[in-house]
Amino acid sequence: MPRPKAERPVPPPASRRSLAAGGLGLAAAAYVGVDYLSRASPSLHGRLQPAIWAALALATAARAPFYRRWDAEIRAAPWFLAAMLLMLAALLCEAISVRFVSSVLGLRWHRSTAPLPDTGQWLLLALNERLPQTVVYLLRAHIISLHHYLMLFIMLGFSAFFDCIKGPGLGIGTRYMFVMAVGRFLRTITFVSTILPSARPWCAAARYKIPDHPHAWAQKYYVPYASDPRAIRRVILVDMPYAIVQNYTDYYRPDWAYMNFLIDILRPSAGEGPSWYHLVNKAGGGCNDLMYSGHMFVAVLTAMAWTEAYGGWISVGIWFLVLHSAQREIRERYHYSADCIVAIYIGILLWRVTGFIWSTRDLDQARRLAKLDEVQNRLFHAAKDSDIDEIRGLLNEVEMAGQSKRTFSQGVILSFAAFMITFTLLFVLLAFSLTSNG
Repeated sequence: MPRPKAERPVPPPASRRSLAAGGLGLAAAAYVGVDYLSRASPSLHGRLQPAIWAALALATAARAPFYRRWDAEIRAAPWFLAAMLLMLAALLCEAISVRFVSSVLGLRWHRSTAPLPDTGQWLLLALNERLPQTVVYLLRAHIISLHHYLMLFIMLGFSAFFDCIKGPGLGIGTRYMFVMAVGRFLRTITFVSTILPSARPWCAAARYKIPDHPHAWAQKYYVPYASDPRAIRRVILVDMPYAIVQNYTDYYRPDWAYMNFLIDILRPSAGEGPSWYHLVNKAGGGCNDLMYSGHMFVAVLTAMAWTEAYGGWISVGIWFLVLHSAQREIRERYHYSADCIVAIYIGILLWRVTGFIWSTRDLDQARRLAKLDEVQNRLFHAAKDSDIDEIRGLLNEVEMAGQSKRTFSQGVILSFAAFMITFTLLFVLLAFSLTSNG
């Protein structure tokens, strides 16, 4: 009597489905292209942008109930929230430091200090004289901005619903925000340690109402020794400051209660409002050169995430957009060339060293292979003895080893899914509407 054939374990569904064949890349390209119409054709942009936003939101909501890894998303949620809080703390620290380096030397220093020589900008100006005007116009075009890179990453994270990238989506989101926070802290330490003049010397006078005179710290430790070679030499030899701090009577000191320690750092004026948070929020990108470029850092992180998680032609296109953004930052004198170069290799380095948070490695497959290696001898013996039941049981053990255990009820999963989608979409809309350029 012939023995029945052993049932093979059902393989997991293919990791990439409808959007994997390039649909995610087309959606990303369509978003950037439609947003560029705000400059080329504002009326057409006004009709198409709500449509593409609605299409993305509806596709996400329709796919969410069929997502198979909500249990993994729930387990990743605490780390995601912790990374978000760390990033917000880093942004607050950066904003306070930006205001400090912009105000400590006073407006007189901003007006009188020349920008640093930038050979990268010299090269771009030389190319403008030699390249065809069509190419120059393309290089000058505002194709992509900071909020585009943020939206491209959000699209990448949500593409886990469509099996375009390996879930959980909150896993890659955690890695992105953690790297962002670390990079922002490093950036703050870098630019606050040495104050560099802005490539746009008119910026501070146009943006701030800070005092003309330098702060007492700068009067004591920097200003008297800034341009006199003999004074600088004396400070080096004596290794002690000897300047007399002048007494200015027009120093405004608001009542910030427990935040009063920020008065000397932010140097507020009466015309800038009573709130310290209002002053920090107005700091924006600052009016000094901030080593390294925060915009370029975000762009590189987005490109690295796409390259590792999705790959393909769209990732190559995003890297070209990163390079386009870099030359435009230099061309428009928002940053020196060194800022963009440093941001690129710092972003690549930090993304590479944080692979332990989220990676494209299939841990389920690794667990299956480890279990298969463990039961290999038993499987050979069962095959030799023609023990179909034993073979079936061992293969089932291998398959079960690669499946994450469901530890949450269906109600908890559905509630979390609804909350997470709603929270993320509202957070994105508020971030784009309440902040400057994302």
